[in-house]
Amino acid sequence: MTQVILDISRLISRVRYSTPSGVDRVEMAYARGLLGLYGEDLAFAAVHPTGIYGRLRRSAALAYLDELEQRWSHQDDNPRQRSLPSVLPWLARLLPTGKGVGSAPGAVYLQVSPHHLINTGKVRAILRREQTRFMVMVHDLIPIEFPEYARPAGAEQHRRRMRTVAELADAVIVNSAATGASLTRWIEAEGNGMAPPPIHVALLGTERLAPAAPASFPDGMPYFLCLGTIEPRKNHLLLLHLWRHLAETLPAAQVPRLVIVGRRGWENEQVVDLLERCPALKGHVEEINNCPDTRLSALLRGARALVMPSFAEGYGMPVAEALSVGTPAICSDLAALREVGGEIPEFLDPLDGPGWGAAVMDYAQEGPRYGAQMERLPHWHNPSWDAHMAIVAGAVGDLRNSPRA
Repeated sequence: MTQVILDISRLISRVRYSTPSGVDRVEMAYARGLLGLYGEDLAFAAVHPTGIYGRLRRSAALAYLDELEQRWSHQDDNPRQRSLPSVLPWLARLLPTGKGVGSAPGAVYLQVSPHHLINTGKVRAILRREQTRFMVMVHDLIPIEFPEYARPAGAEQHRRRMRTVAELADAVIVNSAATGASLTRWIEAEGNGMAPPPIHVALLGTERLAPAAPASFPDGMPYFLCLGTIEPRKNHLLLLHLWRHLAETLPAAQVPRLVIVGRRGWENEQVVDLLERCPALKGHVEEINNCPDTRLSALLRGARALVMPSFAEGYGMPVAEALSVGTPAICSDLAALREVGGEIPEFLDPLDGPGWGAAVMDYAQEGPRYGAQMERLPHWHNPSWDAHMAIVAGAVGDLRNSPRA
């Protein structure tokens, strides 16, 4: 008997892409984790790119999950987006049908991406057809709390998503207590008297990185890794101005390398100008827009430290990934990053340029601050997907066993 219906609309919408976003990885982890927990009692559903909602044939869904994981693991650097004609066979195989819709009243319909949450009416219609409870994951409220870091329409779009959550969700999974607190505050302030649904905090599991030898560069210089989409809240400007200062004040042989891994996002003209046109950064800063899993693993393992000077985060997966392979992290002093890193990373104010400069040079030279974090690293607690899924399963059980409102 179906207990959980997992919406994988996000993964289907990414059919042309060969490298995953963080949300893509979370949806994949849920697909694999829930299969392990529920087996044949897990069904797959989606809103197809054509707009059609329905259940997916199990064989097609499982084959597609395998296909995506193969792509993520074996792509070359800078893979191109796949052509529409080349993915049409997958879109056809993944076309949903009405078969099975509404056949599992009392099941839990689970969605872990923001895909189509912007359309409250569509989600309400899906739940009415399926006769299920609704559990959703909220990753952050950054576009609402920090609209200056979002696309121009991003704040209003995210408000619409959160209204869907407030009106329809029977339970919510959040990736950090910080995100849970933000969601609670928003619903209490904007929910027209609605009480927040039950909120379950479950730190995201740390992905096991592909086996790889630590990366190095021909000149043997230590390097620092910045991982994430190039967008304003990630504060790449601080790092680029710092590296320009180092390049202008130190002999070239003493300037460590900065490797920036992430796709170019939005509102980032100054960052792009520095990357493309600043002479001082040439030879000291490398940008990688798309990075296959094996190379990313090598870069994380070989870095002197991860650097993450963000202004806002809902979670800190790069911090977890770095610490999981024994690489130190220097990051902003944010509540969500402290939840992930505990007392292990070095936490700095994202506006403290001199402080970041001092830390980078200490770590580049394997100084006392670097040594202190290396001593702390073995004590880090690695969040696991098994622990995360245990919390999700408990929340599913609570919903299935509680009377409908």
